[in-house]
Amino acid sequence: SMAAQLSDGEEIYGLESSRQPAEEVSDLLQAHKNHFPELETAAGELWQTAGISAADVRGSLTRHLKEVHGIDVEVAAAADPMGGAVRRYDAGKKRVYVSEILPSYDVAFQLAHQIGLLELSPTFDRILESREPGSAEAKTLCRVALANYFAGAVLMPFGRFLDEAERMRYDVELLEHRFRVSFEQVCHRLTTMNGPDRQGIPFHLVRVDIAGNISKRYSGSGMTFARYSGACSLWNVHAAFMTPGFIRTQVSEMPDGKRYFSIARTVRKAGGGHQVRPTQYAVEMGCDARYARDLVYADGVVLDQAETVVPIGVSCRLCERMDCRQRAFPPMHHQLAVDENVRGLSFYYSPRGG
Repeated sequence: SMAAQLSDGEEIYGLESSRQPAEEVSDLLQAHKNHFPELETAAGELWQTAGISAADVRGSLTRHLKEVHGIDVEVAAAADPMGGAVRRYDAGKKRVYVSEILPSYDVAFQLAHQIGLLELSPTFDRILESREPGSAEAKTLCRVALANYFAGAVLMPFGRFLDEAERMRYDVELLEHRFRVSFEQVCHRLTTMNGPDRQGIPFHLVRVDIAGNISKRYSGSGMTFARYSGACSLWNVHAAFMTPGFIRTQVSEMPDGKRYFSIARTVRKAGGGHQVRPTQYAVEMGCDARYARDLVYADGVVLDQAETVVPIGVSCRLCERMDCRQRAFPPMHHQLAVDENVRGLSFYYSPRGG
């Protein structure tokens, strides 16, 4: 189908996903089901060799960089000329600079990321051999993504994290406090619980800005995302901007009848002062509706009544729901049926009969 082609990356109208470096990162994660056993093992080994303390992960990583690599960590003032970077490694000076605008958990994440780049470069290259990036830029972005994965695995060790997630019924905010990380970091880590011997709930994750641009996506639930057009405006993730900081829930149904349960909330990236505008995104994490009762967020939510289910699609141009009041564009795979004397629910559809 057209929707499958656009979401799975086949060439459409001259647009080939393999030529887009950012798309190659998403393809890499999807191909590996967002789980990399080698990086999970390396994260566990770092806890042992670095003697990481759960009470002071940042301090433990700082000490490891100094003792093993001879690298100092320096917190740079926001006014210092880091060129807009929040982390910068100067190999000549053997120093990692991190910006003071970062919260402590992000400093720990950046230090773990840098350790990954220093110690796991051969591992990253082996992982990429199975799906050779199409350009130098794509390879660099993929290595950054793998270092990010490793950092998340260090801050939220697989076994302990999944134990706590199941015990807390996937309460993201409680997991934030338990592991001293951010809302988005918890959501992202929950999508990686796909080990060969143990799995968590298969989640999807999407991050959008207020204009609807998708900057992060992964589908472990079967949810389909369009690559080259705006996402369905009825998705829960867009409504999150109307209630900043609050978690919204949604039961939704795709045109194929598959239902999902999702949560969405805005996340804010620090700007560094009054004159620097902070960036804001919305993050949605969801799963097949059959897993919903395992989530604390589904308590009190009616999951099986048609009145409570929101009919959604991939995007307007790919959606077959001609009776949608939110339709912004005509579908690509249907001939327009417009009668100038009849106005339907959508500008692009006129009901028959009357």
